[in-house]
Amino acid sequence: MTDPNAIQPSELDQLPDRDPEETAEWQASLDAVTKAAGPHRAAYLMRRTLERAEGAGLALPKLLETDYVNSIPTSAEPAVPGDEAMEQRITAWNRWNAAAMVTRGSKYGVGGHIATFASAAWLYETGFNHFFKGKEADGSGDQLYIQGHASPGIYARAFLDGRLNEEQLDNFRRESGGNGLPSYPHPRRLPWLWEFPTVSMGLGPLSAIYQARFNRYLTNRGIKDTSASHVWAFLGDGEMDEPESTAALALAAREELDNLTFVINCNLQRLDGPVRANFKIVQELEAQFRGAGWNVVKTLWGTAWDELFRLDTTGALVRRLRQVPDAQIQTYQTRDAAYIRQDFFGGDPALVEMAKLLSDDKILECFHLSRGGHEARKVFAAYKAAVEHKGAPTVILAQTVKGHTLGEGFASKNANHQMKKLSVDEFKNMRDLLELPIKDSDFVDGVVPYGHPGADSPEVRYLQERRAALGGPAPARRVHPVAPLPAPADKAFASFDKGSGSQNVATTMAFVRLVKDLVRDKETGKRWVPIVPDEARTFGMESLFPSLGIYSPKGQTYEPVDRDQLMYYKEAQNGQILNEGITEAGSMADFIAASTSYATHGEAMIPFYIFYSMFGWQRTADQMWQLGDQLGRGFLVGATAGRTTLTGEGLQHADGHSPVIAATNPAALSYDPAFAYEVATIVKDGLRRMYGEAAPGEDQNVFYYLTVYNEPLPQPAKPSVDGIDEGIVKGLYRFNTAESAGITPPANAPRIQLLGSGTAIHWALKAQQLLAEEWGVAADVWSATSWTELRRDALEADEALLRGEERMPFVRQALQGAEGPVLAVSDYMRQVPDQIAQWVEQDWSSLGADGFGLSDTREAARRHFGVDAESIVVAALAQLAGRGEVKAASVKEAREKYGL
Repeated sequence: MTDPNAIQPSELDQLPDRDPEETAEWQASLDAVTKAAGPHRAAYLMRRTLERAEGAGLALPKLLETDYVNSIPTSAEPAVPGDEAMEQRITAWNRWNAAAMVTRGSKYGVGGHIATFASAAWLYETGFNHFFKGKEADGSGDQLYIQGHASPGIYARAFLDGRLNEEQLDNFRRESGGNGLPSYPHPRRLPWLWEFPTVSMGLGPLSAIYQARFNRYLTNRGIKDTSASHVWAFLGDGEMDEPESTAALALAAREELDNLTFVINCNLQRLDGPVRANFKIVQELEAQFRGAGWNVVKTLWGTAWDELFRLDTTGALVRRLRQVPDAQIQTYQTRDAAYIRQDFFGGDPALVEMAKLLSDDKILECFHLSRGGHEARKVFAAYKAAVEHKGAPTVILAQTVKGHTLGEGFASKNANHQMKKLSVDEFKNMRDLLELPIKDSDFVDGVVPYGHPGADSPEVRYLQERRAALGGPAPARRVHPVAPLPAPADKAFASFDKGSGSQNVATTMAFVRLVKDLVRDKETGKRWVPIVPDEARTFGMESLFPSLGIYSPKGQTYEPVDRDQLMYYKEAQNGQILNEGITEAGSMADFIAASTSYATHGEAMIPFYIFYSMFGWQRTADQMWQLGDQLGRGFLVGATAGRTTLTGEGLQHADGHSPVIAATNPAALSYDPAFAYEVATIVKDGLRRMYGEAAPGEDQNVFYYLTVYNEPLPQPAKPSVDGIDEGIVKGLYRFNTAESAGITPPANAPRIQLLGSGTAIHWALKAQQLLAEEWGVAADVWSATSWTELRRDALEADEALLRGEERMPFVRQALQGAEGPVLAVSDYMRQVPDQIAQWVEQDWSSLGADGFGLSDTREAARRHFGVDAESIVVAALAQLAGRGEVKAASVKEAREKYGL
């Protein structure tokens, strides 16, 4: 019974009805159709009407789901240019060699995936033959994010093209010999082929969106015209469950990135089974992408289905396809015609009649073989629609069968992702299905042969001609020979050498001031890419807003509320700052695109991404690893760093471990500078190494991680010490001695070496005074700018020793002859300074902020963790007492004196 007090739908519309009679006529028409032709016909008419309204640009809510059919009807499909039969043969060779490579490698137990490329072969081949632009023509070519598990098919095509040989295929997943192939797309391991690492699933789609966005950024800023480049991201339907996969869909639509196409291989299976067993993943994705503002193209059914759709005069077939869950479609792939007749057609009289007109072979052809993603004509139509669509990105939802052409033992089986090989008999069946000229005698000792039609065969000539017409091989990574960027004027760096005098300056502010000077440089200033996730004001960067502008492809379509202020919020189409909102993942994707522009576009850009240090490595370390894989260059800046420098923020904001995580990344050069001049020296050397004249043996493909602090403190002048710049870059130098600090210790006073990094050096300096004035102990203070770089240098020395080469670690050289024990202190976990303990010849001890953070004042937090100056004094006395250099009672006395 209807509740008379319930709000009726018409009451929810706040617009007054100007013509109630006309509205009633439309409603009556719908009622009449429903009564006369049934609810399905009425629903059909409503969908078509909504589609027409959407096409006409009427302001109506979008239709989020369409029928489970192809978006492009057969009658509207364009002809595929070129030789379809030839492309069929090329694809057959690639299918064969992909399966052969993985099967041959299985004897080594290295694994591999066969079924993914088998389902996606035509998705790649159609692109390679007709769409993907190479890098040898004008511009940068297209950017291809290849689905990682499909890599054997890409290697197979490169083999056919002559870019790989049999030995390399046989070394798939066996790289240690120097002539192998990485398991997945990996620029660091195969830098001439792969551009983008994609196998940490979810990062590929996120990176592709920001790459397309960065392409527009380069164009709008006048750095390089990238309008001819298109970004293609090949994804799995199961991969779309990763939150990163869909995290930036709205950004892509909001910025109208029609230079971007997602191709989602909807084989309905993930690693363990169906993606949506009881539902329909294609429909779910369609609604998700349409709701985000994307253009959606569904390519579901092959030409064998055309006859069935012509017979569907009542819409019963379309309704049934919409009802059947994905797991049942997977089941149909493995069952006979009788089962399909009963289960699929048997529940609806109209479908029963339709089935009577279909032979068993026709039913099996449709349900076993014919999918839109397996036909060049269907895929070509979808790709053409994607590249021609303007004003929004496009997603192509292509339905395929996982394990297609690999035989009944593979196709649609839940376990096929883990199946690594075919038997000889299965290969022979595959050969017959693909009509390849491979003889039984080619299987020597049961080993499946690679197949190649010959370097001068029609297939290879056709393949190479198509790639030449599209601008050269793909995928391909090219590092264009570009001149090193000129070094900025030394004035920008030297200004920090004199210190801040009586002014208290946080190192965060020092870094921002340095960047403000560097972006003014006439030669390189425009190449800086400031990236920040909605914390610019926290880091004191608001002064950059009016001078550099915040990038927005639409410019500024409003008058900012603070327009009358000096540092107003300025957006501009050619803005330099990427202010990403609250998304560290998006900001990292920005950074990766900018940091690899030297290879992707032949334009070296200098990104710096500044973030709350706690929300950098901890939250997006996977992307930092992706950055290293992709050979990115730039500066990551962990601001508001340390466990005790944030007053009142507490556990979730207190970073005590980011250098630990950074130390695990071989491409990351991690620094914890204490003073402004150290920040300037490190940035200057980073610019030289990554963008200028790197020294012999130096790897340019690194990135820097600097921790900076929001604690305003006096910034000292740069000491006039020989080799100080080398010490800052390598990780350690003596900041002062007790004597140079103006302390006159007693004759024969016990001596200790205090090593501090970051903000901790200020506590060490205070402890230096207390030790001298109250306990008669002389302390020298060292600035440890990088515990991690010291450790890496020591490890290299150890490796050299194993080769018979004598080399002393830098940390041992620096501390050589230093009197007394060493006490290291950090605002991070003790394991950060403890990285170098085994290479320090002196007695070693350390203090750090282990455990969870807490909300309190800086002083209280430091006392809690036992890293404040007084705690350092007690630890130093305890260390000296253990050596018999001070009285043991002094330790107890100090604890009581300082309230510890």
